[in-house]
Amino acid sequence: MNNVDRAKQFAPFEALKGLREALWLTEKEHEKKKKIELSEFSECCVQRELEKLKKGDLVKVKWYFDGSYSTLTGKVDKIDKDLRFLLFGDEKIIFDDIYSIESL
Repeated sequence: MNNVDRAKQFAPFEALKGLREALWLTEKEHEKKKKIELSEFSECCVQRELEKLKKGDLVKVKWYFDGSYSTLTGKVDKIDKDLRFLLFGDEKIIFDDIYSIESL
């Protein structure tokens, strides 16, 4: 038996192509959470922090995106108060999706 044929017998076998990806997507759908509505107090705290924020400030932000909550710590690259978003490199965070923000 030549080396190519010998290697084929050890190749991974996937009986149903795409099954692994489909299972991963289904699992991801089941893990999605509903967005938590902030209390008036929490909303005011977030708004107050956003008003104090300046470009280059180091912050820790927790926000809702695509069915889950993500946390990011970094320097603010851009603040657009008219369009209501923060920019951290390639990550764009909408003000209304912010759950908490903390200046570091």
